Amino acid sequence: MAKTSQAVIKARIAAAAQRALAEAAERRQAADARAPLPKEAGGRGGLEPTRYGDWEKKGIASDF
Repeated sequence: MAKTSQAVIKARIAAAAQRALAEAAERRQAADARAPLPKEAGGRGGLEPTRYGDWEKKGIASDF
């Protein structure tokens, strides 16, 4: 089994990092191009429970 030189390994890592950064930039542009979600009519106030993991109503909390 031939050993790969450190320079070749570093070049491969750098190329993969550049591809990852380009893909992330494309995803950010696509996300920014989407229209924002409409506000919920009659929803409950406070933080979004699906984002923060706890549902609390009238002092009772439950995790899903």
